Amino acid sequence: MIDLKQANYLDTQDVLKTFRKEFYHNSNEIYLDGNSLGKLPVKAKDSINNVVENQWGQNLIRSWNDHWLSLSARIESKLATLLGGSPDELKVGESTSVNLYKLIHALLSSTIVPKNLITDSLNFPTDVYIIEGLAKQFHCNPTTIVSYSSDLKADLNLLKKEIKENPGIVCLSLVSYKSSWLYPMRSLNEYAEENNSIIVWDLSHAVGVVDVHFKESKTKIALGCTYKFLNGGPGAPSFIYIKKDLISRLNSPIQGWFGHERPFDFSLPFIPAKGINRFDAGTPQILSMVAMEAGIDLTIQAGVKRIRQKSQAQTQFLVELINLKLHPYGFEIETPLNSNERGSHITLKHKESWRICKALIVGKAAGIKVIPDFRPPDYLRLGVAPIYTSYLDLFLSVERIEQIMQNREYEDISSEMPTVT
Repeated sequence: MIDLKQANYLDTQDVLKTFRKEFYHNSNEIYLDGNSLGKLPVKAKDSINNVVENQWGQNLIRSWNDHWLSLSARIESKLATLLGGSPDELKVGESTSVNLYKLIHALLSSTIVPKNLITDSLNFPTDVYIIEGLAKQFHCNPTTIVSYSSDLKADLNLLKKEIKENPGIVCLSLVSYKSSWLYPMRSLNEYAEENNSIIVWDLSHAVGVVDVHFKESKTKIALGCTYKFLNGGPGAPSFIYIKKDLISRLNSPIQGWFGHERPFDFSLPFIPAKGINRFDAGTPQILSMVAMEAGIDLTIQAGVKRIRQKSQAQTQFLVELINLKLHPYGFEIETPLNSNERGSHITLKHKESWRICKALIVGKAAGIKVIPDFRPPDYLRLGVAPIYTSYLDLFLSVERIEQIMQNREYEDISSEMPTVT
């Protein structure tokens, strides 16, 4: 029987429990939305204050040479440690959407693989928008969106059939934003290579909680954001990875000055940098990169293998709690029950998911508040960030949902939705 005593016991045995104090926490609030925006690391606030007050405020433009020009390379080296790549295969900067555009454009402009574009119905909508836009720009065949019978998981046979029949550029999210389904990365990379295709992996819902290793998984191209489980802060720059032997065969569509071989010669014409720096564009986002470094450091210190182990244990704990306490109220789990097939959020389906979500956030009187998130049409996502989420957090959150259902509190909530849900 899962109870409060067991939750507290599991927290005492948690090998990552000391990392919780490295983040800011609001009193009387449980945060289960780290799969959308991670918490603020204490060190990040100190770093931001330093760069604003001292490096910018006092040192001014001298800080480019003293501090800022080396910042990107330092973060790229840390990401390489985290993701099993080499520092000269990683580039930090821009948003995930801009970087996806650059990568797909570069592949379409090359002769590496055929110009067929494939994605699937589990992919994040932004990725699909960008791919479809590029298909029009390059006058390719319309993008193939492999559709599955449910939002729970991909039909791998159907996906492989499409790759075999129409080889080319495949874009997939390693962890599905809806159901948290985790794709078999290495086997799909191998299948793609056998069929003259390249998978461009979006790691946004995976990096920091899934043990991704570019070399071991035979990944050729990937990208991802840093503001979710890496706790990099709102709008933190994303990253791209390109396997070394492909870099010289690809060119960024944005010929920005930082992508020049010698940017500070200010010379014409444009000569792309020989390495991954050719995918640089404009001036680095210094304030954002300073903020994101603390979260990456903490993830490396905690160890992604240990984070993944705790993620699997905590999501299993959550699944068992939901089955015990919430199943009688009509909740369905829309996440794979096998912990090896899921990322680090659990998705619940209920016809009143939005109003339940709002009731959790509003709280009741002096009671606890829980911050999850909602995705249309009726999904309630509970994000588990093992580096700071406790078992007690999970127990109390499910208990609070049970209370909302028992008292029908959601009936007092308006069905109107704000811009960000």
